Amino acid sequence: MVTTHNLGFPRIGAQRELKFALERYWRGELSSTELNETADAIKVSNWQTQQTLDWIPVGDFSLYDHVLDMAATLGALPDRISATAGEPLDHYFRMARGRSPSDSACQCSRAGAMLKWFNTNYHYIVPELNADTDFTLNSSRLIREVQLAHAHQITFKPVIIGPLTFLALSKITDQSEALDLLARLLPVYGQLLNQLHDHGATWVQIDEPILATDLSFAWQRAFEASYHQLQASPIKIILTTYFGELRSNLRLACELPVAGLHIDGVDGADEIGRVVDWLPSPKILSLGIINGRNIWKTDLTELVERLTPYADKLGERLWLAPSCSLLHVPIDLDSEQSLDAEVKNWLAFGKQKIAELTTVATALNEGPGAVAQELAANRLALASRKASDRLNNSAVRNAVAQFDVAGAQRKSPYAVRAPIQQTRLQLPELPTTTIGSFPQTAEIRQNRRRFKNGDCSADDYEREIKAEIARAIQRQEELGLDVLVHGEAERNDMVEYFGEQLDGFAFSQFGWVQSYGSRCVKPPLLYGDISRKQDMTVAWARYANSLTTKPVKGMLTGPVTLLNWSFVRDDQARADTCWQLAHAIRGEVLALEQAGIEIIQIDEAALREGLPLRKADWAAYLDWAIQAFRICANGVQDTTQIHTHMCYSEFNDILPAIADMDADVITIEASRSNLKLLTAFKDFAYPNAIGPGLYDIHSPNIPGVNELAELMKSFQALVPTNRLWINPDCGLKTRQWDEVIPALTNMVAATRVARSAYSKDVA
Repeated sequence: MVTTHNLGFPRIGAQRELKFALERYWRGELSSTELNETADAIKVSNWQTQQTLDWIPVGDFSLYDHVLDMAATLGALPDRISATAGEPLDHYFRMARGRSPSDSACQCSRAGAMLKWFNTNYHYIVPELNADTDFTLNSSRLIREVQLAHAHQITFKPVIIGPLTFLALSKITDQSEALDLLARLLPVYGQLLNQLHDHGATWVQIDEPILATDLSFAWQRAFEASYHQLQASPIKIILTTYFGELRSNLRLACELPVAGLHIDGVDGADEIGRVVDWLPSPKILSLGIINGRNIWKTDLTELVERLTPYADKLGERLWLAPSCSLLHVPIDLDSEQSLDAEVKNWLAFGKQKIAELTTVATALNEGPGAVAQELAANRLALASRKASDRLNNSAVRNAVAQFDVAGAQRKSPYAVRAPIQQTRLQLPELPTTTIGSFPQTAEIRQNRRRFKNGDCSADDYEREIKAEIARAIQRQEELGLDVLVHGEAERNDMVEYFGEQLDGFAFSQFGWVQSYGSRCVKPPLLYGDISRKQDMTVAWARYANSLTTKPVKGMLTGPVTLLNWSFVRDDQARADTCWQLAHAIRGEVLALEQAGIEIIQIDEAALREGLPLRKADWAAYLDWAIQAFRICANGVQDTTQIHTHMCYSEFNDILPAIADMDADVITIEASRSNLKLLTAFKDFAYPNAIGPGLYDIHSPNIPGVNELAELMKSFQALVPTNRLWINPDCGLKTRQWDEVIPALTNMVAATRVARSAYSKDVA
């Protein structure tokens, strides 16, 4: 009999209960007891949704981030956090966001850096380790969840991040090497496994996704040594890897002394046969055969036919699961009552993926006849999608195919463009700006909701948005910023807003996915060929521009980010879809320029996120991704200044590609990375202008003038002053005005200090 299990389930709650509980807790409106009660209710609901499975994960839930959870479990929070007063939950949120609910504005900590979880849009808090890190087990969170599962009679499987992946994702803050810490770390893992066994766990899922990346010989040997040591625990280990193929790590993974191995059977489908042949008996093989990262229905009939030989060969040694945790997809398609019916029939969210998994297992265990109705319905849905005339647009495909690549080049190099732009813009040294968005207040959201529900006219809606834009411009002028933005009051989301105005997209009502902490996004469903129907941002940018004599940036989301932050069609190459997006955004760029917008920012926050996990695959991705940016950005005149923004990623190893984008100004995150990223730009000798993020907008903490002025000195040591811009590290949409105004006031004041010091130095 084939066994079914899951690697993880969305933790936000069907109605985003976790988001709202967290934000109330941070505001002091909810106690920690009440927060945990909400969390427990979500866990139980998740378990009930997965009750058709043989093994249900526990420990996959998190109040903020599962990597931060693991750091706390291992007693590995940095001294600046662990030495502060308060309860463990206070320490937890200080590491996550720089402040706990009990802290005043002057009692704040530097939050941990955020990076993307492999090649997804999920952000994790980076653990900070050094030679003096004293790992000490604190298993109370996980044991409490195990006890809750016992109380609800759940057949559970605890989930933890493996020791090698934990070390690989950590930032080593001194001269140590990550593997130097392994000998001290493994005994704590051993203690944790023993405790889980003592509390009734028979299996534990240990996630080691770095097996899908390039590993040196030293790391491969570390895997062998680690799991030979951990096998001494009485609990059975199923080692899980996902997000790609094993390749050079395949034999290593098969031979590790664990009771079971899970592989990604979607992105690593071609390796299944080799793993089946190589895996020694009696080891369990778990195949991740339902896509845990996208929302299209699986071809269940084809899957049953393909898996039948493996089921016959392995028998009870075969387990089935989604390819990875379902954290990356929405929870339940059944709640979508407004979604286009034809498109809805092509989709499967988290709950439906569990049902798909159960159908496949039943077909293998009892024969396809036992689920004939489900298989027939699945075949009809797939045939409907394949035959739909909504997928392909010959005009779009012809335009992309006939595009002259010369149109993806700026007319002159940056060294020629920069003085031309400065003559036109007349900006001071160290020009100040923001990344684009301002707070999405309750009034803005209510106005948008009323308009969408038909409760106010288009004229009334436009009047309200213009009033918000006018307030944003006035506030920026009062603050003394040099380059202004219109504030994006009309935008629900930087991807969804554009998708709603392009052909080829559909939209869910409740398809929320966690990005980090309480931040949830609702990715569009990109199902067909893309075309721009009309101007999308021009009217708002033109209006903002009319209210001031200062430059106002036009704000766009770039094609690679639109691609990577959507659920993308899987029936054609991603490069083809991205180039369609690039042509659509190019039309908007040229329209903004025609409307007199002198600076246009094209955000590519997700460029690094889409980078393949294997370096051998990087060149192919970067070729089409950078070309897509150049297609959309580089048709403008030399006088038009192109900006791009990227955040929370490691760019050190792709700086040549970023330089090849040829944006006039790039803004990046630098506050949480402690200047490491900016140092890389200096070492590379990045040729164009840079706006390092001066302060962390994901924390409620307000930086002081002196702190910011000192940081600017550090920036000036790394970037020539005439190519340095001053800005926050990301958009301000998620903050409140009472946080934004003082932070920007201090940023502008610190810039004046830096300008004065620079003038004296020059003199």
